[in-house]
Amino acid sequence: MSGARFLLQQKLVLNLLTCMPESTLLGASEIRALAKSLNTTPTKKWGQNFVIDPNTVRRIVTQAHVGPQDVVVEIGPGLGSLTLALLPNVSHVVAVEIDSVLAKALPTTISKHAPEYLKNLTVITADAMQILELPNNPTHLVANLPYNVSVPVVLHFLEKFPSIREILVMVQAEVADRMAAPPGSKIYGVPSVKLAWYGDVDRAGSIGRNVFWPAPNVDSGLVRLVRKDRNIDPGLRTLMFAIVDAAFGQRRKTLRTSLGNVLGSPQEVEQLLRLAGIDPGLRGEQLNLEQFVAIAQQAKKVL
Repeated sequence: MSGARFLLQQKLVLNLLTCMPESTLLGASEIRALAKSLNTTPTKKWGQNFVIDPNTVRRIVTQAHVGPQDVVVEIGPGLGSLTLALLPNVSHVVAVEIDSVLAKALPTTISKHAPEYLKNLTVITADAMQILELPNNPTHLVANLPYNVSVPVVLHFLEKFPSIREILVMVQAEVADRMAAPPGSKIYGVPSVKLAWYGDVDRAGSIGRNVFWPAPNVDSGLVRLVRKDRNIDPGLRTLMFAIVDAAFGQRRKTLRTSLGNVLGSPQEVEQLLRLAGIDPGLRGEQLNLEQFVAIAQQAKKVL
């Protein structure tokens, strides 16, 4: 997207959000009242922490880089705080909710607070990790994700839905740091490398605890991923991911040792690594994405 087009799109989003009546977005009192009417409360089972601050959902939509032509998949819409902020700014929202009570109630909430956008909403009652098909070919994933499944969910949707060009998710701050960590850092690991395979990842901001009900014991962070097209054999991804898992599964060991379960004996591993231009005495945390790809490419020739 060109710089001028992006600035224009963001200006349109900001204008729409500024013009939205306050009553269309849900605050703390509305969220609690809605939960009471449904006889439900946030549960640890599904990692539910509902956003109760309208300014936070405005900020998320502004930073999500969405526009009138985009189709957004939202994971875990809960009581609809973010959904209500997204709908006026995109072509369609596909909301995936595992809690059947909340999934059933979401269209009613939209009908009450933003009835003109109800036609632009599709609700799917399902576990996000089981989703293999989605309507409308989503272009973006925007979500407040449960802390315990955030990385697997993002990786699942990147793998299954290549139409998704950009992701903005709110996750636990510590997880956000790991997702966007650079090579060589202490928190660089499996999520960092696997997400980098799909695109450019960066921290897009921090979120305090008091915007949630119930307030979690940790802060949250926004993570953005912009997909990069890779003209590489798709089968290479599976092999590279297995190598990454092995390299960090024994984090303190050298690649010569840690990759044995995937690539063979220490002698075979050492030869393969040298052919790939990698020092066998290095550890996984010292390698960048391109080096992991080089190992996988070399391994594919001999495996």
